[in-house]
Amino acid sequence: MSADEFEGSEFESEACAYTDYSSGEAHEQYPKTGESATGVERKVWDALYEVEDPEMPVSIVDLGLIYDVRVVDDVAHVEMTLTYTGCPARDMILNDVRCAALAAGVADAEVTLRYSPPWNVEMVTEDGKRDLREFGLSV
Repeated sequence: MSADEFEGSEFESEACAYTDYSSGEAHEQYPKTGESATGVERKVWDALYEVEDPEMPVSIVDLGLIYDVRVVDDVAHVEMTLTYTGCPARDMILNDVRCAALAAGVADAEVTLRYSPPWNVEMVTEDGKRDLREFGLSV
């Protein structure tokens, strides 16, 4: 099922129905996956892999939504984006990310939204693209 077929189908979600899964310019520093992270930062990345997009069962890390994770003085600082700037599930996703970071064992977590660079499907990991195809999207 292509993105066009998905839109308006019985599978369409109201969560972030405006996500555009078309190709865009690949950003050389994305997607970030935390592969070199260690210690508490590794635990935060692992917890973020468990957070799924509300529209489909795909990790927000594999979707390329996490731009940075730093742990300073036992506070996790997570920078992320959304697939759509006007996503009505914004607050839910931000809360899920904050809760996941806290579950990793930090004293506090701050989540900051960034819209630059803008998200596009080229920022999705290979695992994420596989999961999107399994969900029925043509990426």
